[in-house]
Amino acid sequence: MTNRMTNKPPERRLTGIVILHGFTANLESVRELFGPLGRFDLKLATPLLRGHGADSPERLRGVTWQEWLDDAGRALEALTGVDGKAVVLGHSMGALLALQLAARRPELVDSLILATPPIRLTSPLGPGRPLHFLAPLVSRFVDRWGMEAKFADPGNAIIAEQYEWAPTKTILSMFDLLEDTMRIAGRVRLPALILQARHESIVRPESAEILSRILATPPAARSIVWFDKTDHQIFCDCERKAAVEAAVKFVASRINSKPHNP
Repeated sequence: MTNRMTNKPPERRLTGIVILHGFTANLESVRELFGPLGRFDLKLATPLLRGHGADSPERLRGVTWQEWLDDAGRALEALTGVDGKAVVLGHSMGALLALQLAARRPELVDSLILATPPIRLTSPLGPGRPLHFLAPLVSRFVDRWGMEAKFADPGNAIIAEQYEWAPTKTILSMFDLLEDTMRIAGRVRLPALILQARHESIVRPESAEILSRILATPPAARSIVWFDKTDHQIFCDCERKAAVEAAVKFVASRINSKPHNP
């Protein structure tokens, strides 16, 4: 539908929030967000990405990052409809998908919350790391890779069930997603909040600053909130309340902001 006077599409307004979970995780890893964010007069979309949330990680076998992006994109399109746009919140791999949506469909995305974005992994086999060139070779000889979730304070954590391993070739597809996201992240001009743990076991802390430098978002519209204790599962571990509060505060600021034109 277009404006008959100007022949332009209708101006979109903030109508919802898309929440994207991470690799080998499921909706339990981000469930702490549902209640607080659900109190806004906004719709929530919480897609379960392909191959996740099943009885066995075997369901991930053969799944590609393009299929996860398709799941995320469909959720965004269904939520925003003809005149809406959404805050897209992604945890870990979900943050990469959020960046993909912002670069590919900026008219549907109001802003981004990027929680522990895996720009630089602690694994030396990850993209941008010293042994990344060996990753394809490793996948030829190692069929599956352990993916145990770790918590800084297990006694004060919500330990959500997730896969304990993943097919190695599916991990390579996630690596491809990371590399493709790094190529297009410079097109993203939307407001962005990055939530980053300083001492976690999966993502190196410099990830936040690397990403902040790459984004084309104006400096005043991007920020990093640091967490000193939590491990990678930032919405489940010991600082989850502070992480959720940061997300809620950001969404509130977007509701009260003037329209943003990317």
